[in-house]
Amino acid sequence: MSTKSTWVIDPSHSEILFRVKHLMITNVKGEFRKFDGKIINTGDNFHNAHVELQIDAASIFTNNSDRDAHLSSADFFDVANHPQITFRGTALTQLDEDNYQLKGMLGMKGVEKEVVLDVEFGGLMKDPYGNEKAGFSVSGKFNRKDWGLNWNAALETGGVMVSEEVRVNGEVQFVKQVAEMAMA
Repeated sequence: MSTKSTWVIDPSHSEILFRVKHLMITNVKGEFRKFDGKIINTGDNFHNAHVELQIDAASIFTNNSDRDAHLSSADFFDVANHPQITFRGTALTQLDEDNYQLKGMLGMKGVEKEVVLDVEFGGLMKDPYGNEKAGFSVSGKFNRKDWGLNWNAALETGGVMVSEEVRVNGEVQFVKQVAEMAMA
């Protein structure tokens, strides 16, 4: 028998950020403020972990209310019809002691496509209250048009207003829940 553990995101110590080039000269960044997720692993490591994430698409924040409203509209996330962005891990490959590659299905705006994310394991630690925590840094990039986020505007001088490439970064801390015994 081995131990099956469930870890849930600690939202007060986690963040999900994104960056997109604007006018092709600078990056505009934003974040999602409401999300939850979990990792289920068997044994004492994360080698065979199952990862799930749900993001409230309406929680988008870019420090500009007009832009946030536009991103929530049908031009982009269409939160009225697609309130959740989801991620379901399909394969976790350990590259070295602290680095992994996580493949999974990213669902946005009714479309699900595979993405590959780089994951750095920050380690395990007990907090002052006795809770066991695990920390991860996650990064990746994808083309937003693959999910039907197609809006753009051509610039008079050439190029476009918003790049197709989106870079994502997450700093996520998980809290271990009560472990269960699993059949080997």
